[in-house]
Amino acid sequence: MKIKRKFKGWLGPKFIWYRLLYSLFATIHFLGIFVFTGTLQEIPIFATFPLASYFGYMLATFGTIILVKSFQKLSPFEFIGFSPSDEFTKADRLVVSGLHAHVRHPIYSALILIFVGYTLVQPMPSSMIHLGMLIIYLPIGIYLEEKKLIEKFGQAYIDYKKKIPALIPRKK
Repeated sequence: MKIKRKFKGWLGPKFIWYRLLYSLFATIHFLGIFVFTGTLQEIPIFATFPLASYFGYMLATFGTIILVKSFQKLSPFEFIGFSPSDEFTKADRLVVSGLHAHVRHPIYSALILIFVGYTLVQPMPSSMIHLGMLIIYLPIGIYLEEKKLIEKFGQAYIDYKKKIPALIPRKK
């Protein structure tokens, strides 16, 4: 996390607002993607049929439920960065229960379900770009998040990482 430390060092004592700066940076870029995709001609990439739409709605609904349940273990103010902290959990402990007992990154899993579901319902270039950008971001986001968690929790997170898959639960 040398880059992150250098950036925090550059911020000096204001490094506690790092998460808010990251959230603002990400929001601006996401808005840029939405504006760009809003200019695209919306021609379906593939034909939809009722079963695909139904399946898409089911995936998106299931993803939304997972997303809401995932945020129950997080402090939303700290997650966005409104609290001067770079910690995500409400308690200063590694969360390994609930959805985190099945996947390490339930929020990312939920986003995949939502974006794939939306793409099945609306197979337009814009939804494909959104899904593609998510797929590009996930390995980077997971890598950086896990570096931070290993730094914070050490061997406990390394052991958890060995037992629990990142995104897709597996049968035990």
